[in-house]
Amino acid sequence: MAQNEVETLFIYAMKGQWREILEAYQNNPGALEDKITKAEDTVLHMAVYVGQTTLVTTLLDNIGEEMSLAILKVQNLKGNTPLHLAAELGNVEICKYIVKRDPNLICIRNVEGESPLYLAATYGNRDAFFCLHAHQQCQDDYSLCRKGNGDTILHSTISGEYFGLALHILRLYPCLADSVNEDGLSPLHILARKPNCFLSCTRMEFYERVLYSCLFVDELEVEETKEPCNTRACADHYPKNYETCMNFISLLKMVVKALTKPNSIDLGIFEYSFPILLIICGVGVSWIMKIQRRKEKHMRAKQVMNELIEHASLYKYDQIPGRNLNAYALQHGNSKENITTSYMRKGNSDERRIESLILMAARMGVTEMVEKILDKFPVAIQDVDSNNKNVVLLAIENRQPRVYKLLIKMSLIKESAFRHVDNQGNSALHLAASYRSHKPWRVPGAAMQMQWEYKWYKLVKNSMPPNFYERYNNKGQTAKQIFVSTHGQLVREGSKWLRNTAESCSVVAALVATVAFSTSTSIPGGPDQNNGIPLLQRRFAFKLFALASLVALCSSVTSLVLFLSILSSRFQEKDFVVDLPRKLLLGLTTLLTSIASVLISFCAGHFFIIEDDMKVAVYPIYAATCLPISFFALVQLPLYIDLASAIFRKVPQRSYKMFSD
Repeated sequence: MAQNEVETLFIYAMKGQWREILEAYQNNPGALEDKITKAEDTVLHMAVYVGQTTLVTTLLDNIGEEMSLAILKVQNLKGNTPLHLAAELGNVEICKYIVKRDPNLICIRNVEGESPLYLAATYGNRDAFFCLHAHQQCQDDYSLCRKGNGDTILHSTISGEYFGLALHILRLYPCLADSVNEDGLSPLHILARKPNCFLSCTRMEFYERVLYSCLFVDELEVEETKEPCNTRACADHYPKNYETCMNFISLLKMVVKALTKPNSIDLGIFEYSFPILLIICGVGVSWIMKIQRRKEKHMRAKQVMNELIEHASLYKYDQIPGRNLNAYALQHGNSKENITTSYMRKGNSDERRIESLILMAARMGVTEMVEKILDKFPVAIQDVDSNNKNVVLLAIENRQPRVYKLLIKMSLIKESAFRHVDNQGNSALHLAASYRSHKPWRVPGAAMQMQWEYKWYKLVKNSMPPNFYERYNNKGQTAKQIFVSTHGQLVREGSKWLRNTAESCSVVAALVATVAFSTSTSIPGGPDQNNGIPLLQRRFAFKLFALASLVALCSSVTSLVLFLSILSSRFQEKDFVVDLPRKLLLGLTTLLTSIASVLISFCAGHFFIIEDDMKVAVYPIYAATCLPISFFALVQLPLYIDLASAIFRKVPQRSYKMFSD
């Protein structure tokens, strides 16, 4: 085809002039085979890209069988055929039309070794996946479910968090549950690397947790799909501008369904009426639906996890990585030699280089997976990584309180698991005492990080077996020595922050104390010259003035003393646990009280010099005077909550911000 004709086709495709393209094809039938873009796409590729289903079917209907098969096999620079693109975009009609022409097109792989079936699963296109699965020549052929690096459709759907489709894949291809890629990672390893998909690793505020517990989500029931190409269960077909309305209707359906279920009486009607009450009170539907989607993701992920563990043979001899990577990985797509060579080339000759599933789950904090694995395979408690760390040591080292509490409660965890040491001779206490650069706890600032670091160390120490003794590691260090040496920088940063805060607040407290002292010694209206009794003492404003000035003086002086005691502190490690945070909390509280009392005493004293007909007008001014203290309290509220929570909570709360979605 001439160069100018190729350029003409390119211009037609870019402008969406598909009628002109049809005319060009009628004049030159070979035009469809020409590659018209830098990515080596044909006109058919471009039509699939933009969803021109009618054009694709018209083109294929008007050419011969031999020509259509040749055109459909043309691959672009990435090795994608038009069927690859249709599967990637989820265009079921084009997929169905193409595979009816030639089912063998499902077997063509692109440069990455991906089949159209694999791409449909990777992008979560459920309907397109079922359509291609139904038109496979051999339903038991697992080779199309794997790409060049050994990842399967189960790996890709879990990685993309398409858990509904993953459940269907498990029912269609149950043997993929044990499949591993060339890195030795199974689908369960991929799932363990996504802690944000589990409730135990999701950070929610109190009101979000209340709403979360009130929302109802059904478990996904996977059934055999007889007409996969017509499935629309996962899609909502309505215009985008109707989304809010449809979300509200969906929420109403959910509540009605919950109320009409036989077991809804046990859960209580309040739980299901609460979301509707929030909507009536003005809370956004989108926010409620966001929590609903989060809970649905958690339940689907847990459902997939349970299915994978039920199908897995994690602790059979022939399933250990390095001895037999996977029997199913060796079918069709890759030979055992190729997979083993690639595996060794990556430096994985030692089978311990592949982290055990329970160890990965413990390190990431996926409590649900740790519990399920230990319940199904109690022998997993013996797993260790390349540094000889077991599940207890990894949970402690990575600051995972929920996993650690679970291990303490489980009766199958023997005392030997807590006495285990790594290859450096570090015990559980040594790892609890060590500190790394990241900030694991759900509190801001170095001072409170230090507070919870010490609490974590004491928690581990107090939960050790009664006859546990402190030991030295290979470097001759005790846990206490490691704690002091590794937390030195954190102590210095925390001390600096506390000093700066105490100095700033003590200056304000001193100013307030000065004003409060002068105010408390003055008497509005003056005293009676005969007996010295204040002339206005029977007035309510006078009583309010006297009380507020006294409270301001006492609280400001108390606040000043507390901040001075912080400045004179030794700033030892244990001081950050209760002593310093408690002084800071009380100091801020009394400082806030003194400022508020000074403002109240000012307004009460000023009330006497205002004429009666003007008193109503000054009330808004008095209210505006209280705005600064209200603003100060609002700004300090998060710090108050963090300080109070850290003081009264025994088990620290881990921050999962790094894993959040």
